[in-house]
Amino acid sequence: MIARTSIDQVYDAARVEEVIGDFIVLKKSGTNFKGLSPFSQEKTPSFMVSPVKQIWKDFSSGKGGNVVAFLMEHEHFTYPEAIRYLAKKYNIELEETQQTEEVKQKNSERESMYLATQMAQSFFETTLWERSEGKAIGLTYFKERGFKEETIRQFGLGYAPEKITALSDAAKTEGYSLEFFEKTGLVIFNEERKQAIDRFRGRVIFPIRTLSGRVQGFGGRILKKDAKTAKYLNSPESDIYQKSKVLYGMYEAKKSIAREDCCYLVEGYTDVIQMHQSGVVNVVSSSGTALTVDQIRLIRRLTKNIVVLFDGDAAGVRASLRGIDLILEQDMHVKICNFPEGEDPDSFAKGKTQEAIRTFLQDQAQDFIQYKANLLLEESQNDPVKKADTVRDIVQSIAKIPDVIQREVYVQSCAQIMEMSEGVLFNALAQLLQKQQQDKSKRRSSKPAMEVVKEASQLAPKLDESFELEKQIIRLLLHFGDQTVQFEEVLLEKDDQGEVKEAVQQMEIKVYEKVFLDLQQDEIELTHPFFQKTYNKMIEQFQDSGSLQPQYFFDGSESEQDGLLSEMMMENEKYQLHNWEKKNIFVQSPKEKIVQSVTQTILTLRRYLIGQKITALTHDLETTSEETADVLEEISMYNELRQLVSQKLSRVI
Repeated sequence: MIARTSIDQVYDAARVEEVIGDFIVLKKSGTNFKGLSPFSQEKTPSFMVSPVKQIWKDFSSGKGGNVVAFLMEHEHFTYPEAIRYLAKKYNIELEETQQTEEVKQKNSERESMYLATQMAQSFFETTLWERSEGKAIGLTYFKERGFKEETIRQFGLGYAPEKITALSDAAKTEGYSLEFFEKTGLVIFNEERKQAIDRFRGRVIFPIRTLSGRVQGFGGRILKKDAKTAKYLNSPESDIYQKSKVLYGMYEAKKSIAREDCCYLVEGYTDVIQMHQSGVVNVVSSSGTALTVDQIRLIRRLTKNIVVLFDGDAAGVRASLRGIDLILEQDMHVKICNFPEGEDPDSFAKGKTQEAIRTFLQDQAQDFIQYKANLLLEESQNDPVKKADTVRDIVQSIAKIPDVIQREVYVQSCAQIMEMSEGVLFNALAQLLQKQQQDKSKRRSSKPAMEVVKEASQLAPKLDESFELEKQIIRLLLHFGDQTVQFEEVLLEKDDQGEVKEAVQQMEIKVYEKVFLDLQQDEIELTHPFFQKTYNKMIEQFQDSGSLQPQYFFDGSESEQDGLLSEMMMENEKYQLHNWEKKNIFVQSPKEKIVQSVTQTILTLRRYLIGQKITALTHDLETTSEETADVLEEISMYNELRQLVSQKLSRVI
């Protein structure tokens, strides 16, 4: 874990305009910067960066946050990865929190393994470009495949020499411990452990990277046709490389996948590289392994749309169909695209333009369920038994889809394809779903009843009025919390005759103090967890330093909440973007009516909460016969209180 003090150092040093400027062209706009959104296609800049507040807001996509949130959205880093990236950029040495010796040892080993794979990648790449064996064999092979030099360098491709100790000798010469080369599978010790033998020998090398770009493993292809060994060899499983959680090309493709909102899935390394070189960048590969749930979730972080690209091998297509049901279970949208017989993505893309490839993919991609129905129906032909099996197979795939409407549409479509009544398919689907529900119920029955009720209540949506009022309180504190203004407190009291009299009290106070005291007086707590957490942070900062540091309110855990907060922080800039004044439309600044806004918001929240209390008491009155007189008296008291608050509110409005 990174120490809190180190994280604070990173936030203090990092400049949001500098970091974002490394990725986007920003132009000065008053006190802010603006540029084109990196998250959507737009011609008019709507992406704003505030150096003063150290936050950014993309008004086209609704995303926003601090510098860490930008790296998590744009580069798809995890929170720790973003912090480490900034620490490296600003030369900050990160301090780790206290850890057990076991955890320290584990982290140290992982880092040493990454250093080993990075050294190996550099060695293979240098061999390819600078040594005669690498140039004659490896570089020649890649160029024969049609790869350009810039493409070869972009993917860090390399060559492993024939010599059985070439890598291990180089590692020892540079002072590396071979222990970590062994743990990553780069070298294998013989039985006597006297000699380290390189795993990858006489092969062209494909580095496999993490989502943040670190080399975690390798794929190697043998070039000798008479070699008595596997054509492709991958790194073995290790602490830094789990094949089931990795997709080749994801590091290079992640931005394009998010921007295009679509991911093309192929089988091999060269398929990815050739498509990439042809301009279709949003492509990844499962590297010849069966697709796993972890790999699907990796894609789902970027998009819900997958197009699986198959070559012309019909047997391979049928085998792959079984794994695609996993994609449907993850609530993803799946299409299938078949290449002409004898073609694969690599051979098809070679020499074609980006426009030609994209046109083919768009025209040929078919919805998975319909594709599968047509394929299986063709195989079953006139065999009734095979056709019945086909129906069951299709229904099982449809049952994987969480969306009810989608399921119904697919049933109707498949009924036409298979020339069957919709009723038969709906019945089969209902039986299957019922069985799935029964299985879930059995698992759920082990939970205590109150726990199930509690879970359901947590999922219930909050009232809109409560949400908007609490949001307004946060907005006011963000923009005016540290400003001192004069509030006019109108006190309404009843005299002995029951008449309401007024008393006006002038009070000069900071906005945050006014809000805090009013909420404390009525024992009001914000009910929405995000607003409650943000409010507590704000009051703490105001009390400690008298001002806010907005960048500290973003933790990167909820991008939707970060977007909401950044929108509230930069809503004034949103109006500046449209430049209403040029159109003779003059928007009144919220700053001009701080007192009115604060007073109105607090009073409206009071009236809302009183109304909630009256509703609860009325419900109690309807469900119980005990102490009816006391409940009626309490309801009457709250009604009078609501009337008084409404009178105050009418004077403010």
